[in-house]
Amino acid sequence: MAFSVADRGIGIAPELRERIFEPFYRAGGTPDAGGTGLGLSIALRSIELQGGELQYAPRVGGGSEFVILLPAVEPAELAAM
Repeated sequence: MAFSVADRGIGIAPELRERIFEPFYRAGGTPDAGGTGLGLSIALRSIELQGGELQYAPRVGGGSEFVILLPAVEPAELAAM
């Protein structure tokens, strides 16, 4: 199962992309929205705990795209849990 979220913001500089999932990391030069820099690290960890992946890619024309990949579970498997 895949979910995608995209925006048309300023994007993330290539040299900063490795750090965006680190706790408390906030890219310099971005407007201060009052956040703590925990959102992406919490999202990543919760997705990994479900056996999934969180991926980032620059969006063509500017901005960012985040893709969440989660394993699909059959209804019969859920009933057995």
